[in-house]
Amino acid sequence: MGEFKARVLTAAVFSLSIVALAVASRATTVLMAAALSALCSFELFRMLRKDAKLPNEFLGTAVATAYPLVYAIWHFNGLLSLTVTFACALLIWYVFYTPARITDVAITLFGACYTGLMLSSLVMIREILDGFWGGVLVVGVLLSVWANDTFAYLIGSKFGKHPMAPRISPKKSWEGFVAGVIMSVAVWCVLPLIPGLELPIGWAIVGGLACGCIGILGDLVESRIKRNTGFKDSSNLLPGHGGFLDRCDSLIVVAAVASLIFRLIGL
Repeated sequence: MGEFKARVLTAAVFSLSIVALAVASRATTVLMAAALSALCSFELFRMLRKDAKLPNEFLGTAVATAYPLVYAIWHFNGLLSLTVTFACALLIWYVFYTPARITDVAITLFGACYTGLMLSSLVMIREILDGFWGGVLVVGVLLSVWANDTFAYLIGSKFGKHPMAPRISPKKSWEGFVAGVIMSVAVWCVLPLIPGLELPIGWAIVGGLACGCIGILGDLVESRIKRNTGFKDSSNLLPGHGGFLDRCDSLIVVAAVASLIFRLIGL
């Protein structure tokens, strides 16, 4: 019961804080995305080090943190410039730091892009609408992730009979997957009600389906990383939930796919 209370309290504080920062302003959304990028990349690199990898944690975490900030100032030109500069810096590090292997270069680049670059999509989504309603749109995407996770867990734990990926995450079932995707679609079908958002209902359904499916993939990706590195949780920073990467594994990929869908339909 004590662990359950800690889990509920942590989830409430985390969710309300993210929602408040997203709605407050574009600047607070940028800072929130940068903070999540920093924490998630730090936890990721920490796990990878335990798997006999040697990522450049300092550079990778710094760049992951910088991605949302750079996008907020210079947009896509900034993202491209930062990525090219980052890659060149890693190659210099590889040449002059002899213990580093080319795989260490690759996972450092991947870690920063997987966290910081993809979480920059939250800022992109925030900019689709001006002011308060841009924050509401971000919250809508967040709610689709949380609804997916919650109903996948509830239905899967009660009715799950067919394991989805038993070697990676034994508790996930196809029944839970379907329930989660349905809830993702349901939340996305409410998004067209946001004033100023010209989102056709057909595209809302497509967005819900795509983000529901990709959200489960994000969860499985982190589960496999933890299984490969021998970790149960990415950290113990969030009581009852593990780490920030545990809480954001689905959000990372959903934010990127949602941003791409909005861009495809000209929003």
